[in-house]
This record gives sequence, C-alpha cells and structure tokens, in this order.
Amino acid sequence: MTAFDPAIYRDPHAVATLCDAILKTASRPCRLMEMCGGQTHALLKFGVDELLREKVTFIHGPGCPVCVTPAGTIDKAIQIARQPETILTTYGDMLRVPGTMQSLAQARADGADVQIVYSSLDALNLARTHPDRQVVFFAIGFETTAPANAVALLQAESLKLDNFSLLCSQFRIPPALTSILEQPERPLDGFLAAGHVCAVMGTGEYHGISRKYQVPISVTGFEAVDLLLGVYQLVQALESRSYQVSNAYGRTVNAEGNPAAKALIDKVFEPCDRDWRGIGTIPASGWRLKDQFADYDADKRYILNEFCQEASSPCIAGEVLQGVKTPFDCPAYGHLCTPENPLGATMVSSEGTCAAYYRYRGVRR
Repeated sequence: MTAFDPAIYRDPHAVATLCDAILKTASRPCRLMEMCGGQTHALLKFGVDELLREKVTFIHGPGCPVCVTPAGTIDKAIQIARQPETILTTYGDMLRVPGTMQSLAQARADGADVQIVYSSLDALNLARTHPDRQVVFFAIGFETTAPANAVALLQAESLKLDNFSLLCSQFRIPPALTSILEQPERPLDGFLAAGHVCAVMGTGEYHGISRKYQVPISVTGFEAVDLLLGVYQLVQALESRSYQVSNAYGRTVNAEGNPAAKALIDKVFEPCDRDWRGIGTIPASGWRLKDQFADYDADKRYILNEFCQEASSPCIAGEVLQGVKTPFDCPAYGHLCTPENPLGATMVSSEGTCAAYYRYRGVRR
C-alpha cells in the first residue's frame, strides 16, 4: 500500500482498495485541505470526495495563483497595458479576472495592448522581435513558474534587452499554509501538498510546519490513486498521532527538489510580503525581483496608482479561497455567476474551485 505502478493511476481496483483502507483505518471523521487547484479539480473529477464522504471532508485551499492575484495587481497590469508603445503579455486565464473597475479583457476591448502568451519566453521573444515596443510579462504563479520567469529575465539581461520587464505576482505556498494554521479556529486535520510545487522546492519547507502545528502533510500528484494514497497516509498519521511529512508522489518529488531551479529562483528573487485576494497580506508569501534586477521590474519602471480592492457583490470568492465556504454557499453561483459570466476569480480560472464545482457538480440548490 506504499507504492503503485504508474500504469494504474486510475485503476478501479487500486482505487477501491485504497478507499476501503482509508474508511477502515479512520476511526473518526477528518477534515483535509488540498493546497492546489489542480488537486481540487482531480478530487471532484474522479469523485474522490464522494467516495470518502463518510470519513473525509475536503476543504479547498487557496491553491490557484490566478484566483489569489488581487484586484489591485490586475489594476497595475491594466495601467501598464494602456501605456504608449507597450505590450502587456499574460496567460489566457488572467484575461477575465476582475480588477477594481474592469478586467484585462475589457481593457483590451477598450484599446489596451494585451496579448496572450504561453510562457515568459514567448514574451521575451516578442520583445526581441519588437525592439520599438516595451514588453511586460505579467509573472503570476506559485513556485512552479518562478524558475522559467528567472530564465527569461536572465536571458534578457544577457541579450541586453532594455524593452523587457516583469510585473511580479509570484506566490509561495508554505507561508500561506502557516497563515491558515494560525487562524484562531483551525478545523483542519491535515494537508495535501501540491506535487508540482514540491517537485521544484522539495519537501524541506514543510517539516518544521508539520512539527510546530502538529499536523500531518502529504505530497500528492493529480490522479485518483495519487490523491487516495496521500489521504491514506494522512489518515494513518492521524490515527498514530505521528505528525510528519509523507510523500505520495515519489516518482516526481524528492526531499531536495530541483537544485537547478531553486538556484535560479535564489539568483533572481527574494521573499516579500504578498497580498492574496480574499485573504489579505501574508508575510514572506511572495517573491519580488532583487534590487540588482530593478531595470527589469515593471513595478519600478512604471509609475502605478494603487486602488482599493473590493470583491464583486454578491460573490463570496474570498471565503471560498479561505476554505470557509463552498461554491454551493454562494447566492450567485450557477445563476448570476457562471464560467461565461464570472463574478469572481474562482469561477474564471481553469483551476478555480467554483469552476471545478460547476464543471463536475453542476448547480445545486
């Protein structure tokens, strides 16, 4: 029960065996939080939450970088896109995320130059082929995107490109997990850590958190067997009161992570406080460019105004992001708020919790 061949990630027998083991091992109900939007979608897609509902309740954490990018940061991106001779590049998911007044898609319809790219290197190539334009890459994401963004910046420096910069909205998962655990009331028993984040950073940052807060953490992948193995590890740890970090994604994650990727991050970025949509400021939960790369920092290159950050009413995306409520608790979900007409970021993003519920659970009243 400790490892499975990659060929059976969705094998019905393996799924049934693990579900049976979890339900028999758990002597009491437990509440587990997954820390990645990809995990949320997989849990609902494969029906893992339904299979285990007798003993396990899943609380959906703030694990979607598009969703937690605050309205004020969207406002900055829009201001940049409106600058003369400037191209603002971003991922497609970011286009419809609401800012204070409008989204990037609405700004583009008004004439701002906003272009979709698939990576920071695409934005870099755009800067190389358009030397007469300033090209800004909206660098959002968790630890998984930071190494590629660092590579793009270092290549721009090597090529002596003065028309390329990053608008950084990089987030770090461990400080967010700590922030959740330090809430006055913590009805959580364990965490499913994101496998792709840990593939970059390793598991080292989680051991101290697990010991300090007496909570088990399991790193998982995104298939049914991956997730169930992680849940089984957490249930075993809770039953034995052994609060530790376990790895249910050994084919991809090791304790050290990716040393080359981590070295790139350390060279280009430094920790900073970061605002999370619907949550607020979490200390040291983001990365910003080091001062030596100030010439490539859009925050410093442009004079940008700050806006107050207000959620769309009656959208409760902030409470969904905190795991306090589910989409079914929102009066707008499925009616005023749909993927075609989203009110909140959790419905916009392909990794958002509301989008996952709408796709796999429909509208329930």
